[in-house]
Amino acid sequence: MALFGRRSAPAAPPTPLEGVDVVLADLDGVVYAGPGALPHAVDSLNRARGGRSLAYITNNAARTDASVAAHLSQLGLPTAASDVVTSPQAAMRLLAGRIAEGSTVLVVGGEGLVSEVVKAGFIVTRSADDAPAAVVQGFAPEVGWTQLAEAAFALKVPEEEGGIPWIATNTDWTIPQARGIAPGNGTLVSAVHTAIGRLATVAGKPEVPIFEEAVARFGARHPLFLGDRLDTDILGANRAGIASALVLTGIDRPKHVLAAPAGSQPTFILGDLRELHEPYPAVSVEDGVATVRNAAVAIEGADVRIVAEGDRPIDLLRAGAAAIWSTGRAIFGFRVPERLYADPFHRP
Repeated sequence: MALFGRRSAPAAPPTPLEGVDVVLADLDGVVYAGPGALPHAVDSLNRARGGRSLAYITNNAARTDASVAAHLSQLGLPTAASDVVTSPQAAMRLLAGRIAEGSTVLVVGGEGLVSEVVKAGFIVTRSADDAPAAVVQGFAPEVGWTQLAEAAFALKVPEEEGGIPWIATNTDWTIPQARGIAPGNGTLVSAVHTAIGRLATVAGKPEVPIFEEAVARFGARHPLFLGDRLDTDILGANRAGIASALVLTGIDRPKHVLAAPAGSQPTFILGDLRELHEPYPAVSVEDGVATVRNAAVAIEGADVRIVAEGDRPIDLLRAGAAAIWSTGRAIFGFRVPERLYADPFHRP
């Protein structure tokens, strides 16, 4: 044995994909914004297929699973309809346990929702005068006052007083589009709620049914969910016990990451999907100082202080989030330097 042997280099930390058997990706803000793919999304997801399955979970109820699959395939992500789990599909699972087979359902939404209602064996109506057994509501660009009013008329009696069920596919407040951020289904559900004073049962993220459907369909043992929203994507994955990665290409920004409550904190924070394939750096928190590579952030009473910016903005954000999250205190209890929530990351 040589007296002075060559010292082996320390092993690189694992990537977020290490040990993952199924990647479950959100769509709006993760894969695309409007019709076009987000930068690096297609190449990164195709590369992620190696040795694992790639599937999609979406709260968007406007399109069918087949149309979503066709869109993804056109973008360069070969996808079958069965690879797409939609919030209308989760809504049908809920509805099947609450009303009789073949019942009439008032649909507020578009083709994606109508298609699933029909496939589930229910009769579609657009009028409260047809005595529907339930109301199902999902986003579609064409939804307007008339459809919302019909839902309100059908739901005027509270369910506990003999009224019919009301299931919303999702309650996302916003939806990324190529031109910017637009109102989502949550705003439309809120309009009906304001009129009738009732709350809808929600099928999609952040509720668990849509994740349970995905895990069961793909036989996932160690899935990883990719999302762009803390309040739906990450909260839902955490509730379902699924590892998650927040990617900063959609709705939520660095300031939202720093403020994330315990239930909405992701396993990984990514600037874009290329970082799925990079070693994810270790995060250490000691004596109030969080360190990620050569970025460091300290908590000093009510002050959050940048000790070292490091070489990459994403590492500084990771360190800042770890420092704040480790205290268990809400963000409004701190003075946070603007540099910490600077936003050089791509968004639509």
